[in-house]
Amino acid sequence: MRIRVLGAAAGGGFPQWNCGCGNCREARSGNPDAVPQTQECVAISADGERWVLLNASPEIRAQIESCPALHPRAPRHSPISAVVLTNGDLDHILGLLSLRESHPLVVYATERVRQGFIDGNVLYRTLERFPGQVTWKVLAMGHKIALSGVESESAGLHIEAIAAPGKPPVHLEGLAETDPGENIGVVIHDPATGKRLAYFSAVGGLTPAMREAIDRADCVFFDGTFWSSDELVALGLGTKRAEDMAHLPVGGAEGSLELLAGARVPRRLYIHINNTNPLLRTRSRERAQVEARGWEIARDGMEFTL
Repeated sequence: MRIRVLGAAAGGGFPQWNCGCGNCREARSGNPDAVPQTQECVAISADGERWVLLNASPEIRAQIESCPALHPRAPRHSPISAVVLTNGDLDHILGLLSLRESHPLVVYATERVRQGFIDGNVLYRTLERFPGQVTWKVLAMGHKIALSGVESESAGLHIEAIAAPGKPPVHLEGLAETDPGENIGVVIHDPATGKRLAYFSAVGGLTPAMREAIDRADCVFFDGTFWSSDELVALGLGTKRAEDMAHLPVGGAEGSLELLAGARVPRRLYIHINNTNPLLRTRSRERAQVEARGWEIARDGMEFTL
């Protein structure tokens, strides 16, 4: 299974357009210790020919151009077989609207995420230029299904959705009752090699089902949004704690670094990293701490094979 990180940052990217925090200032200055990152999106492939995107960031066009394996091979063609959405946050779904040029798409999501994206959204009409422009395939919790693209062409991979603690996207808060399908993680399985990738890029906690999935995996991407619970508050950039925004912080006694200390997964990476997080600085004390515990920090352009 080939894995390519197209974007590693949380919503807003790094640097964030309206942020003058220390991290963002260093990134804008060209400091090699703070390399700019685009918003989270990962491409995976069983054969290097057909690719599946995990989430569709607002920078999807530039991310596709940065990866030759995702370039078209005919006048009208795309190696992208399908897109998987893990929640309805704007940094995960807006990229779909950039893939509107009369090309068929297959999108995997829970029914709640699908409804949240299309109901009352006049912009969605840009993806309805012809019958079947977008084919939605529903992800149900705990059911493993084969991933396929347009005309049911197999992507050579299987996927299982796992409910993860979260919340509705900001634009849908208070409009409906909460639903387990609002936020998920996924396990991608390559039956040809037996390898498994666990992907939990935005989570507000760690459940037994999530822990089991991580322990069965060969690699995990996990929510690295904030280092500390009070990160934004301490910097004077907000009033909400990490948990208020449904993100489990990395550091601290109850952070993911401690909670996953005994996880059996061989390779582990933090992704969806907020612009304020000291993990973005390659020489920070916090970065050294997580690397000493066997974690990597995802970065744009990172590519490896399981």
